[in-house]
Amino acid sequence: MSSGKPRVAVVGSYGVGLTMRLSRLPVAGETIAGGEFSSGHGGKGSNQAVGAARLGADVTFLTAIGADAMGEGGRALWKAEGVDASATVTIQDAATMVGMILVEPSGENRIVIATGALDHLGAEHVTAFRGQLANADIAVVSLEIPLDTALAALRAASEEGTRTLLNPAPAQPVPDSAWKHIDVVTPNRTEAAILLGHDPDAQESAADLAAQLHAKGVGTVVITLGSAGAVVHDAAGPRTIPAVAPRAVVDTTGAGDSFTAAVAVALAEGQSIDAATQFAARAGAHTVSVAEVIPALPHRDDLDTTTEGTP
Repeated sequence: MSSGKPRVAVVGSYGVGLTMRLSRLPVAGETIAGGEFSSGHGGKGSNQAVGAARLGADVTFLTAIGADAMGEGGRALWKAEGVDASATVTIQDAATMVGMILVEPSGENRIVIATGALDHLGAEHVTAFRGQLANADIAVVSLEIPLDTALAALRAASEEGTRTLLNPAPAQPVPDSAWKHIDVVTPNRTEAAILLGHDPDAQESAADLAAQLHAKGVGTVVITLGSAGAVVHDAAGPRTIPAVAPRAVVDTTGAGDSFTAAVAVALAEGQSIDAATQFAARAGAHTVSVAEVIPALPHRDDLDTTTEGTP
């Protein structure tokens, strides 16, 4: 029996984030002492799944983990957060993904990743997850998993009549044949350029990039611009959705995942893309004001009680 909640299916990554807070980044060959270390749950797919669950969705999640303590930690997280991760695949001869995150005092971050078990998440696992994709109101896919697997998930969801959302991070070009299976795409400006096969340093405007992605066949393009808000382009044309000012910028890690989760939940509830983007801007603003990813992902009442508009 349906719970009446919006239903979100997520296909993506889980990993452990190892965070080092530094006074500044070292230059080549330099060692800097005095950093502050912490570890926590990460992976774009897991962040999006937890974010969507906290915002009120019924969430199913497909990922791959290693047969190790980090993988067991992931399962404990999803159980505690109410995420159905029963489809998750355990790879016996590979480690759970690990990401190293370097955070500067400004809150800006740099991330490197060893994907491990995620390299073994394949199309056959998507086939086994097809029922969950079919039952969802929206399917969310990101690109920390093999590209063929991500495309298989988008195709399967589309064939089942489920709305699809691609969060193209880490960004890479996708084949032209994939665009017809993507209903919503949520890149930042750099990711949008890479998706199109353009030079990300060319400084093309977000509006131009959004128009080009829309012309590829994507129904709705949402390009996130941080403090400059977001550009939305769909059949109604382009427009800018203003940003929501955070209380403070403490840590930008996970802000994109929080934004994507909020867009997905709002669309699954039947909200318009403009309203969904406004809601997501509030979620992102909350996330950057709190250190680390999981503690920063908002619950619904964190946003419902804000004075910055309505969800």
